[in-house]
Amino acid sequence: MIQIGPLMLASDRLLAVVALWLFLGVGAWIDTRTGSRAGRAAWIAALVGILAARFAYVVENFTAFAAEPWTVIALWQGGFTIWPGVGAAAAATALLLGRQRATGGLLVSLAALALAHMGLTHWLAPSVRPLPQGIVLADMDGKTLSLDSLRGQPFVLNLWATWCPPCRREMPMLIDVASGSKVPILLVNQRETRVAIAAYLKRENLAASAVVLDPVGVLGETTGAQAFPTTLFVDAAGQIRRTHAGEISRAALMATIRDLERNPI
Repeated sequence: MIQIGPLMLASDRLLAVVALWLFLGVGAWIDTRTGSRAGRAAWIAALVGILAARFAYVVENFTAFAAEPWTVIALWQGGFTIWPGVGAAAAATALLLGRQRATGGLLVSLAALALAHMGLTHWLAPSVRPLPQGIVLADMDGKTLSLDSLRGQPFVLNLWATWCPPCRREMPMLIDVASGSKVPILLVNQRETRVAIAAYLKRENLAASAVVLDPVGVLGETTGAQAFPTTLFVDAAGQIRRTHAGEISRAALMATIRDLERNPI
């Protein structure tokens, strides 16, 4: 995760952008050395790879995308299956360049960058860690809720604020999924008053049932989630199994919840 002020960027997406530009740069360099039009081939291969990776992810998570078809084009939310994309980009490269020396160089760079992206993403991902004990929140009616009471089952915590644009974008979807999820989903507002939150929910016509308050930001401080939105996926043993930085899609949310249900501990 890369933090810029109070906002969070997902490291996997940032690394993907860097890898993409490096691939295009290699293509341009090979082009100037060989005159093989490798630069043009790299651009086309990159586009084909992105579309193939996205298509594979949409197929894998068809139910989630069927509920919100427009999110198919919401590429900023992430959601790509890497190896179909790499395979499609490699096929496009081979088809466009044929048996030229440039083909091998571009394919090697593609494979190397894909492996580097996977390795760095894994290395930068937060390790599994325990959710701190003793955290007490409150719902919109003022009733207290101890997170310790949720132990023994998997659950999801989304840290958000009303002033955060990506938080506001994902909020209707999160509330919708929370209303029908067997796995508890709590939308934990950070450092805002009940009055301000209630005004926001009323203005946006959003239900308050999944919203809880953390007026002093204890959850964010103790988990290290100081930028928003951040979504924590906690297993039945109270371990934070995955942290999603930035806006989360319905598909990513539901897929990770399924993983928690299959492997609750």
